[in-house]
Amino acid sequence: MRLILGISGATGSVYGIRTLQVLSALGVETHLIMTQHAERNILIETSYTPEQVRKLACYVHDVRDVGAAPASGSFISGGMIVAPCSIKTLSAIANSYNDNLLVRAADVMLKERRKLVLVVRETPLHLGHLELMVRVVQAGAVLLPPMPAFYHQPRTIEDLIDQTVGKVLDQFGLEHNLFKRWEGADYFDAAAARITF
Repeated sequence: MRLILGISGATGSVYGIRTLQVLSALGVETHLIMTQHAERNILIETSYTPEQVRKLACYVHDVRDVGAAPASGSFISGGMIVAPCSIKTLSAIANSYNDNLLVRAADVMLKERRKLVLVVRETPLHLGHLELMVRVVQAGAVLLPPMPAFYHQPRTIEDLIDQTVGKVLDQFGLEHNLFKRWEGADYFDAAAARITF
């Protein structure tokens, strides 16, 4: 499988980094597009450099190069993930404002009816944000904000990140064991009895 991964300038660059790591381990061909603000946030939020993140991908495309392969519908892929997706990027996708390669590649996913998963990272949300979300869903995108679940009894920040990344991979039918799946209340009731906070 071939997937395009966009990392935009929202906080939460670790979601994109972890997604790249897992896709690489699964043998998925990855095409990375990072914005300048994403590169800045990687330096602020993580122990990685942008160059280290680029090395996790099979191919890297300059966000300014709207003539790169992912800008065309004839470039076949299994879909695209934007993790994290800033409100600015969400707005550009919702309005087909294709001024960079990340947004253009996302627009291609929509026009070609391919899977587009947006890990939108913003809170709280105002009406304008919600209207943009409705527009992209109506166009065919999947909104998957990083909202942690707790039934799998996360112990670390990494556990919370992996649960979101796992949900993203589920959208593409990729098998993983990044988090404990729900197996019914009976199992989890017994497990919860052993948990202390």
